[in-house]
Formats: sequence, C-alpha cells, structure tokens
Amino acid sequence: MIDKEKLITVLGYILLTSVLYILIYNVLAYDPILGYDAEAHYGYIDYFARYLPSEIKLPLVDDTREFFNPPIAYIYPSIIQVICRNILEADNLLLACQPIYGKLTQIFQSLLYLVTLFVNMHTLKQITKSPNLININYLLLISLMAVNYRTISMIRGEVYIVFFLSLLLNRFLKIKNSSFEFKLIEVVIFGTLIGLLALSRQWAFLLFPAFFVMILFVSKEQRIKYMKFLFGSFSIGFILSSWFYFNLFFEYGSFTAFNMKSSGFSFSNQPTSFYLPFNSEASYLFKKPIRPYFSNQFFPIVYSDLWGDYWGYFVFTSRFLDIGRNQLLIGDYLARVNIVSLIPSIILLYSYFSLKSRNSLFLKYIKYSIIFSLAGYLWFTISYPVIPSGDNIKTTYMIQLFHLLVFLSALKLEEIKKDSYKIYTGILFLLSVSFVHNFSTYLSHFPIEYIKNL
Repeated sequence: MIDKEKLITVLGYILLTSVLYILIYNVLAYDPILGYDAEAHYGYIDYFARYLPSEIKLPLVDDTREFFNPPIAYIYPSIIQVICRNILEADNLLLACQPIYGKLTQIFQSLLYLVTLFVNMHTLKQITKSPNLININYLLLISLMAVNYRTISMIRGEVYIVFFLSLLLNRFLKIKNSSFEFKLIEVVIFGTLIGLLALSRQWAFLLFPAFFVMILFVSKEQRIKYMKFLFGSFSIGFILSSWFYFNLFFEYGSFTAFNMKSSGFSFSNQPTSFYLPFNSEASYLFKKPIRPYFSNQFFPIVYSDLWGDYWGYFVFTSRFLDIGRNQLLIGDYLARVNIVSLIPSIILLYSYFSLKSRNSLFLKYIKYSIIFSLAGYLWFTISYPVIPSGDNIKTTYMIQLFHLLVFLSALKLEEIKKDSYKIYTGILFLLSVSFVHNFSTYLSHFPIEYIKNL
C-alpha cells in the first residue's frame, strides 16, 4: 500500500529542490539593474559606500530619489562595494563594481529567503506539533507566488521585512506560549527585531499596530505582563531605529518624507475604476494581464502582479519586447496563469475567513496585521496617486501581507487534512498542477548577456 505521508514528504523535497533551481537560475539570468527604480537604489549604495568605513553618511534627495529608504537593504551591497573598489582596478570603480555587488546581493537575498522559509516552517511545526520540519502546505502556497522570485532578484528592502517578520513571529509565538513570562533578553531580542524591521522599509510599520490591538484580547491575568513586554520591546525598537526618522524630519520636515508630494488622503484622489474595476478593461485580467491594460485599477494589478508580472520587469520587459524569449506571447501565457491562480487565491481568501482564531492571540495578530497592511497600502496609493498608470501599485511593496496569508492558509490546510484527507490531497494536487503550469513566471526570461547589448 502506498504511504501517502511519505509521498507528501517527497513532494516537499522536490518542491524545495525546484525553489533552489529557480533561485540559482535567476541569479544567473537576471541583472538587478533591471529592477524597480534600480538606478536610484544603486545610487543610494554608491553614495553610502563612498564614505565607508570611516563615516556613515546617508544620501540626500539630490543624491538619489530613494533617499527616504532606511539603510538596512543597502548595508551588504555597500560593504561589497567597499571591498571591490579596494581590489579592482578600473577607471570608474563605482561603475565597475556595480555588477559585482548586484550579483552578490542577489545571492545574499536568496539565502535570506531560504532562511525565511525554514524559520516559518519551524514556527508552523511548533503550532501543528508535526514531527516534520518540511511543511508542504506552506511550501506549495509560498512557492506559487511569482512576486517572491522577482523581489529577491532585485535589490529590495522588502526581502529583509519578510525575513525579520519570520523571526518576529517565531519569537512572538514563544513568548505567547509562556503566558508572557519573559526575561530581559527576550525583550531585547524582540525589540531588536522591531528596530530592524523599522530600518528595512517603512511598510514594516504596518506590522506594529496589531500588537497593540492584541491588548484587547489578552486575558486579564496576562494583560499587564503583555503591556510591559510591549513597552520594553517597542522602547528598544524606537531607540534602534528612530535616529533615521528624526534625520528625515530634520532634513525634510517630515518623519515620512517621500519622493512625491502627498495629495492628502481623499477618496476623490482616485477615479472610481481604482476601487471598482468593472469598466471595459476589467476583462483583460484574464486576457492580457500586463500593462497598459486596466491601468491604475488596484485589485486587478495586485492580482496580476502577485501571480505574474504585470509591470514587465522580470518575466518580460515591456521596455524591450524585441529581446528575450517569447516576449510577444507572454500576455497570453500570463492570462492563463491568472486563471489557474484562482485556485490558490480562493484558498488564501477562504483560509483567512474560515480559520478559527477565537482562542489564539497569535493568529489574531496575523489577521489584524493583514488588515493593517492592506489598509495602510491603500492609504498610500490613495494619498500618492499616480494617474493614469498607477505606477505605485506593485505587489512587491506589500509582500508581507501575502506571506502572512500563506501562514494562515498552511494552518487551514492542516485543519482540512484532519477533517478529510481526500479533500486535502485533492487540494495539494491542484496546487501542484498550478505550480507546474505557472513555473515560467518564476524565471527571468532574459539571459544575462543581453544587458550588455542595451
């Protein structure tokens, strides 16, 4: 008789091997200079590295339009830049070192992503009491999201957000399970993670409010201890990260300085189609889910960019349709991807609304963080409208939201497994078929040599 659990374990290892292949392939095939606002990120690195190791000096608005970003994502490539310029001989050392630190940063971020996967699976193992670390539910769903591979391949602070978030969830589960009986070292670790998140990218702040909402759900016996834990942790996080935001305030008069002027929050900032995408272009969601179709329509763009590559920075490049493989046919393929991805999308949404979290503070935190992340991102896109393109609607910016959704869904699938093993294996089969069908969305379609010809 076939041991189904062994087959599922084997599937997990096959999936991990596939993820490794994807990461290695993209390191070889994709140049991060093609990423979102890449030249500005490279400008940040070159400026930051210029003064190292003798001085830490952050760029200003005249140096790069990404001046408002915290420095965590730029530390590693800047260190590589410093090492490179002391080894390499070239007329323009800054320019000559860019391909080197870009490629090494891709490798480093790929390793961070793998660690993120294993930390999250370890946390899930603590919840499910499974004897196995490899969690096929989590691996399948997270590996289906094309946005992960695209984000990792660029130089992005969001990679660090999901990494530190995985550690934060792991520590929060541990302290919650101890009924908030904690030692000083645990407060220091948790507070340090909060500070590192705040120094990764501003999106991380959307993960913090839910901790304070949880005060309402903590039992009366534990409430004071929980509040002490929060106060200590966020005090440390504030000490570690506030210097950057005070620097923004002193330089630009705002803790949330940005490279665009805010229009102020008003629903009238955006047209009706932004909120309710039911115009004539909406049908392109399952026909040609690439720009410029359904421009500035929030949910169709987010959906298409999550499972595919709406903006054309990775699977294809809308700026160079004549270069690369199958570029002119990519819209038809991504349309099929969007159709197939209805399967994982339904599972993600169903899990969020059906997973029982009544007695779990940990799961409540995740659910509220998803709400705050979505609401905060909507606030951003409404306050900083980019009309008519909607250029600031990119799933990479909200990757934390989808990682949290996957976490909940992995637990929901575990519930389904206990209730009906037949339904559970059927879902795994459908997700596996989806993974195979969508595989090309995980790979850059641009051989590295082509960048030399541009």
